[in-house]
Amino acid sequence: MTDTLRVAMIGHGFMGAAHSQGWRVAPRFFDLPLMPEMAVIVGRDVAGVAASAGKWGWNESATDWRDVIARDDIDVVDIVTPGDTHAEIAIAALEAGKHVLCEKPLANTVAEAEAMNRAAIAAAERGVRSMVGFTYRRVPAATFARDLVAAGRIGEIRQVRAEYLQDWLMDAEAPLTWRLKKEHAGSGALGDIGAHAVDLTEYITGEHVTSVSGVIETLVPERPLLGEGVGLSGTASAERGEVTVDDLALFTGRLQSGALASFEATRFRTGRKNALRIEIAGSLGAISFDLERMNELEFYDATQPDLEQGFRRILVTEHDHPYLAPWWPTGHMLGYEHGFSHQVRDFVTAIDEGSAPSPSFADGLHVQRVLDGVERSSAAGSVWTSIAG
Repeated sequence: MTDTLRVAMIGHGFMGAAHSQGWRVAPRFFDLPLMPEMAVIVGRDVAGVAASAGKWGWNESATDWRDVIARDDIDVVDIVTPGDTHAEIAIAALEAGKHVLCEKPLANTVAEAEAMNRAAIAAAERGVRSMVGFTYRRVPAATFARDLVAAGRIGEIRQVRAEYLQDWLMDAEAPLTWRLKKEHAGSGALGDIGAHAVDLTEYITGEHVTSVSGVIETLVPERPLLGEGVGLSGTASAERGEVTVDDLALFTGRLQSGALASFEATRFRTGRKNALRIEIAGSLGAISFDLERMNELEFYDATQPDLEQGFRRILVTEHDHPYLAPWWPTGHMLGYEHGFSHQVRDFVTAIDEGSAPSPSFADGLHVQRVLDGVERSSAAGSVWTSIAG
């Protein structure tokens, strides 16, 4: 490694820990063309962000993201804040000439995502790169599924079923956090996890969703307010506040080829912890992926003799599988955190090559339009709604 890529991360919650893991580990397993330096982490609370810096390995901490973006010694800005801040931070960073990695969904509204994409296009003309953090694309089994579809192994795509199922809001007395407020989160299950189901479907199939028909619903309309200074797992106050986002989203989408896809995103599916599942049926076969079994891919080859047909499990741990060469011997499993190292590997490589990283802000904008289309469809009685672009 010859040159250093100095990184500032804005935000230090759950995703801050995950992204820190990626920045710290990637250069120690992958032969990166540039060496990421974890220069500074930014948060509003002086003591909290300083503790995160020490715990996760950042050189220093700060409380003003504008000052950090203006620094000459910062090359990359990694945004892991709530969605209502993405547009302002990303646009400012791109205009300052910093490469930007932004967590999903790209923004809270289509208008914000459009502004971010315009800034990304303008920045790209100056050699400044940007990428959205749809990290599940970089789970080796999901990437391998994409490769099989692209190679024609399942033939013409006929039907897709995608669902992201969690149950962490099952307790109706769980406190009203920022993720349950539209002004901060943009949407609920739809944007938080449904965005992953949409993006991964489009990534694996190679097709965009062109229209949607769906319904969203808030199952628990009020929750206890958080006590002052209390986090997600802390005690709630006696006062209650309105939940202004959806708890459940069910929708149908039509792909560019005309194939139909069904989507579900919920944080109320009892017993399901983090089940992102995608099954794609084609004219020659099918594939099935489940994030809760993330080192496996199920593949059905319909061209085999009738007596030999059936889904078979592929253990995606071979060194020839995507991303796996630098890791462990065959059969030794990867975990949730490895996707963030793969994300760093791809982003740093694109910056060095001067190529366009993927998924781009344009990809993030498209997913934002799909989410908006589902909300508009639901408000209009589940009518079919076209997706622009």
